[in-house]
Amino acid sequence: MVVGLGTGIARVAQADPDVSVSSPPDVPLVVAPSGVSIPPVPPDYATRDLGWLVVKYVPAAEERVAPLVTAAAEVKEKLGVELGQRVLDHVEVRVARTPEEMAALAPEGLPPPAYATGVAYPPLKLVLLSLRAPDTAEAANLDEVFRHELAHVALEDAVQGQHVPRWFNEGLAVYESGESSYLRLRTLWDATLSRSLLPLSELDRGFPSDKVEVSIAYAESADFVRFLLKRADHQRALALIERVRGGEVFDRALGDAYGTDMRKLEYEWRQDLDKRYTVWPMITGGSFVWVLTSIALVWAYVSRRRRARTTLEVWAREEAASDEADRVAALEAIEAARVLAPTSSADESGMHVAATNASIKPPMIEHDGAWHVLH
Repeated sequence: MVVGLGTGIARVAQADPDVSVSSPPDVPLVVAPSGVSIPPVPPDYATRDLGWLVVKYVPAAEERVAPLVTAAAEVKEKLGVELGQRVLDHVEVRVARTPEEMAALAPEGLPPPAYATGVAYPPLKLVLLSLRAPDTAEAANLDEVFRHELAHVALEDAVQGQHVPRWFNEGLAVYESGESSYLRLRTLWDATLSRSLLPLSELDRGFPSDKVEVSIAYAESADFVRFLLKRADHQRALALIERVRGGEVFDRALGDAYGTDMRKLEYEWRQDLDKRYTVWPMITGGSFVWVLTSIALVWAYVSRRRRARTTLEVWAREEAASDEADRVAALEAIEAARVLAPTSSADESGMHVAATNASIKPPMIEHDGAWHVLH
């Protein structure tokens, strides 16, 4: 995202030489708003006018622009509550097809960075958005970028262009847009555990160029703003904005509003980080992977044992059933044999067969007064 810090930096620099006026590449610095020339939009652009908000866009983007228009009132109200001031009385938002077209719609001499999908010019009440991210065919997340850039304009309105630290400006925009919440969470975890958080005082002079450090800068800026705006301290945050709006230097206004200095607040915030992010230290380390692997192996082993035990029990039941069937079949066979061949009182030597045979008399016939055996 891109911030427009407005003319506040230049004005404070004249009164306080200790305030840096160096402008990072992603911060268009508008020194004299009245002298800036803004090119018109192409004639084929459509317009949605809400009175306070005017959105100009290519007609083909109607489906993607409609949610922005729908959410605009809610975004404005939320920012007004957070900052305690009337904000966003008038804003023009231009939605271009590509980053190149977005650059063509920018104020003369103030092009957006090449990597930007959105840029804000708060003193000009102007926001530029691109439907497509640079150097890729991916669509930009218009809702997040829209909320981010409106937050920059709203802060400029709330403090009436007075200087605020860059970490506060960027932190508020990231916090209000909700962008990359998971990545910011992971970044804060890593930075907290590795003790690589950056001093907030350094961020006011400019965000680092290193890819890892700049991620830390954005993550901790958003989280420190969350810390300042939390419900219990919201009235203090409103007092801070009111004091800065009245011309008080930010650090002094912060100390007066919160009853302590910046260094003590940063210390308390870091303690808060320690409580939130070191209770699960394994999450960000390789040991957590090994713990998960061990649990998976144990679970697999237990599951295999359970399945094997179940299989053995099934086999045992089947074998018992088979044995019972064989036993019943054998008994039935014995009973059938007894019915077909009844036993005598003879002893177990098998002589009962002879006795039985002996008891059977052969057929005989009488002839001439005598009995004869038939053969």
